[in-house]
Amino acid sequence: MRPARAAVLSTPGDPFTVQQIEVGDPLDTEVLVRLTATGLCHTDLGVRFGAIPFPRPGVIGHEGAGVLETVGNAVTGLSPGQKVVLSFSSCGHCDGCVGGSPAYCRTWHALNLFAGARDDGTSPLSRDGTPVAGHFFGQSSLAEYAVADVRCVVPVPDDADLTVLAPLGCAVITGFGAIRSVLRVQPGTSLAVLGTGAVGLNAVRAAHLAGAGPIIGVDVVPERLALARDLGATHTIDARTHDLPTALAEIIGTRGLVGVLDTTGDPTVVHAALGALGTRGALALCGAPPPGTEFAVDIQSMLAGKRIVGLTMGDAVPADLVPSLVALHASGQLPLERLIRHYPLDDIEQAVSDMHTGRTVKPVIVF
Repeated sequence: MRPARAAVLSTPGDPFTVQQIEVGDPLDTEVLVRLTATGLCHTDLGVRFGAIPFPRPGVIGHEGAGVLETVGNAVTGLSPGQKVVLSFSSCGHCDGCVGGSPAYCRTWHALNLFAGARDDGTSPLSRDGTPVAGHFFGQSSLAEYAVADVRCVVPVPDDADLTVLAPLGCAVITGFGAIRSVLRVQPGTSLAVLGTGAVGLNAVRAAHLAGAGPIIGVDVVPERLALARDLGATHTIDARTHDLPTALAEIIGTRGLVGVLDTTGDPTVVHAALGALGTRGALALCGAPPPGTEFAVDIQSMLAGKRIVGLTMGDAVPADLVPSLVALHASGQLPLERLIRHYPLDDIEQAVSDMHTGRTVKPVIVF
């Protein structure tokens, strides 16, 4: 056991409170990471505000980056002192994992979201001798130390700036994976990205690097739309002041869009985007509204070869995608600094507020 300061959630809807907890030793297939930084994601906010169930008291966080302290007895290829980025967990042996799609692991929800514990029911975290829920996305990285599943761990170069690379594990792989693996955007692909938060802006950047065009960013925050243009959007639409179907039609004409990525989960926005799809166009959904949220589909229009597909974590394999994103950042082609604002752990509630209001695209907690 080692002491660590952590952002603890106690009662649903109540704020994070920074408390002292104890972090246990890693099991055979786990590692202990001394966190340098952790990104805040909308999934974290969903738990914080009570929309996503998670046991209390508990520690969440799933965009961790840090340095390996110790590794479990069965861990190979990793050693103390290595810098790592943490992503999501998966079992490694179900059809999804074996087939190269760990984001669709058969036990994904239990491993990453709801259980608050390992498979054996234990948590590596405690407070005054009493267990604290952890193992969120196999890491619970809103703490100075995290015990993480080895399948969460991706090594990065020794000179990597972890305070910038922390969001790679969720927001960045989701945006890039949606463009590369799900929509399979090619040069000249017409694309709309609905919602230009961290996921959407990374999707815009991925589409730009792929040579897509036109690339249309849609949001209600002017500063984010300006940033979308800087990152490669050829057009932007402020949905507060423009009718979305009309504005899309003015840009794409009658040919329709080849691809749409929705990060909003807003049924009205999704319905408008579906209507803007052209023949054999694809609508990818990664926004996460409350369960039971629906939107209407004109079945007749779908017979033009249109597709609707949901996605988790960009259908990415972190061990494959994260290193390529690190290289893009190192070469200057992925300016993550433009999205990030740093906050100390004690200011986590300010980070939550700034993200919720749109002041900050991607808060990163630094330890």
